Amino acid sequence: MAKLIVSILSSLDGYCAGPGGTLAGLPMDAAFNVHNLDCMRRAGTLLFGATTFPMFEVYWPNVDRGPGSDPVQREIAERVVAARKVLVSDRLSVRPDSPWADTEVISRAQARARIAQLKAAPGPDLLIYGSHQLYNGLLAQGLVDELHLLVGNVLLGEGVPTFEPGLAQHWKLRGQNRLPGSDTVALHYGCRPQ
Repeated sequence: MAKLIVSILSSLDGYCAGPGGTLAGLPMDAAFNVHNLDCMRRAGTLLFGATTFPMFEVYWPNVDRGPGSDPVQREIAERVVAARKVLVSDRLSVRPDSPWADTEVISRAQARARIAQLKAAPGPDLLIYGSHQLYNGLLAQGLVDELHLLVGNVLLGEGVPTFEPGLAQHWKLRGQNRLPGSDTVALHYGCRPQ
């Protein structure tokens, strides 16, 4: 059975994006990229919300994958291209000329049933990067199995809260470490059995 993993970078004061949804203030350094690659090596399906999907769709197909390119970025790009992609959105569609034209698009109303179906199938894990509304909704529905919470060494002061109010859950700490060469701390949580 596949697990649903959420990997999210948060500021010390609990924001996953700054004012207006900007990510510029968060520490997305080389260690952050290595962490993301480690997550990608376990994943076979990437889940996206309507905000994160266009960012990934524009960025990852255009990453230099030539022999002189950054090996971490290159492998992430290759794995992103190879992964099944599922977009959860009521308003966004995928253009036929997109490099990701084969992305499965499901409505928010269908998300719970479809994601439960994907989790029940044998195979690699499902992974969400960002997609604040999507992962908060799936947390509320009890569908998330692991949280990889990266806490960056910044205070944003305001922005998009990492977790929405009203989520009352207990998680078990499975691991913690400082990302090598970085001041970002990785906290790995697993859901407690109900």
